Amino acid sequence: MPIVFRSFLILSLLEAGAIFGFFYAWVCSTMWGLDAAPPEVAIAAMQAMNASVRNGVFAISFFGTPVVLLLTVILAFATGHRRAGVILVAALGFAVASVLATMSVNVPMNEALAQVKLPLEQADAIWDAYSGPWQLWNTLRTLTSGAALLLVGLAVMQAETRR
Repeated sequence: MPIVFRSFLILSLLEAGAIFGFFYAWVCSTMWGLDAAPPEVAIAAMQAMNASVRNGVFAISFFGTPVVLLLTVILAFATGHRRAGVILVAALGFAVASVLATMSVNVPMNEALAQVKLPLEQADAIWDAYSGPWQLWNTLRTLTSGAALLLVGLAVMQAETRR
């Protein structure tokens, strides 16, 4: 198996794992912690986290994952890897569900929350209207990025087997 394909396959696994871990941390700790805080604190903390997530480290995982997965798909088909279709499903699933959900739902919700000025009396209502839907869509991102990680993992396990 060509070293370039093997390298991209491992890089795909790393990228999918990194973004899955990022989304998963929000599911199992960050949002639960914010929900337990006073709404004014939760809003201010979420505003700060949303402002700080726009950085190069996050961009490598979020924007790099679909690119690396796509390149891996191309290399998989070119080298005749028997799980090329599995990698394609991982790439499409992540790109459509995780990236699209983020850009069409989570980011607009984050941008709207960024406009909220504190202190305010309606903090309870604002946080309640934000947290539940945001978490629902983040759970979708978590599940789809986890599925991508699983599918790439299966492809790695079959890396020596040709179709």
